[in-house]
Amino acid sequence: MSAIARGNLIARGSESSTVTLAHGGGGRLTQQLIEERFLPRFRNATLDALLDSALISAHGRLAFTTDGFVVRPIFFPGGDIGRLAVCGVVNDLASVGAEPLWLAASFILEEGLPFDQLDRVLDSMAATAREAGIVLVAGDTKVVERGAGDHIYIVTSAIGEPRLDPPPQPRLIRPGDAVLVSGFLGDHGIAVLQAREHFFDELPVVSDCAPLWPLVRGLAEAGVIPHALRDPTRGGLATVIAELSSACGLAFSLDEDTIPVRGPVQAACEILGLDPLYLANEGKLVVVLPEASAEQALETLRSCPLGRDACRIGVVLEDTSGLALLRSRIGGTRILESLSGEQLPRIC
Repeated sequence: MSAIARGNLIARGSESSTVTLAHGGGGRLTQQLIEERFLPRFRNATLDALLDSALISAHGRLAFTTDGFVVRPIFFPGGDIGRLAVCGVVNDLASVGAEPLWLAASFILEEGLPFDQLDRVLDSMAATAREAGIVLVAGDTKVVERGAGDHIYIVTSAIGEPRLDPPPQPRLIRPGDAVLVSGFLGDHGIAVLQAREHFFDELPVVSDCAPLWPLVRGLAEAGVIPHALRDPTRGGLATVIAELSSACGLAFSLDEDTIPVRGPVQAACEILGLDPLYLANEGKLVVVLPEASAEQALETLRSCPLGRDACRIGVVLEDTSGLALLRSRIGGTRILESLSGEQLPRIC
């Protein structure tokens, strides 16, 4: 477990001729898979930006994204695969400052799935779409033989309209920028783990799964223009910061004492040897913005229920090393790298 705690799992299968679970972890092997196999075949200027949502022009500016959801189990404290399938794409749109407008969904159902479970997922998905202000306008359903799936998989795509100008992206990050996070980290990862393995059924941990557009809309309405926004899902905060620092070519410095992690989540991590900075989140926003706007942004985030625990966690340095650095509670500094391997597969 100590390797997991460092967030540096041995990337078993990295030299393999087959896809491994680690390729779906959102870290180094996922990036390798994209760069070596997908980008060479589909390369274009829009795709090469590698943003959470593609920014396209068609009768005005639009943002477009797609995502697949294979979480196990399909129900967990605080959410389910239906809520995830909406929040995942809505939050990708929010990460480029786009208001969610239209949603499409494809459902792959396994033979034998009870209708009451399907209805529960669909009801949750519909309620989340209303909460997020997005409308389902297209869909598809397929059924596979018993044993050929795992209850239900959902693929969603979404279109939104950018409301921030310029749209936030790593190339806009500058030295001196403040780094904020909208609340406690790691809740989703531990909630799914306890639903799957029943290690910590007594712990009061629920997923943070929620649509983030209200937070971004609040920033836009307050006149705050972030340089970058990200939702730290697979790979967690550490992977997001490592990717941002690499993309902009500037070092980030985070202060461990300021990073919010709930007591039950920290306790579970200590028992299992997990690092909460690498745990998945499904309702948190990382904001990088000019220092001059930081206090206004914090006030705006905290005025929304989703962001009431928002705090400042770091700063962008003049250093052009592109490293992500963490100042520990005991006074040392360690480098945060993108997750290598997979802490918890099938997390979203």
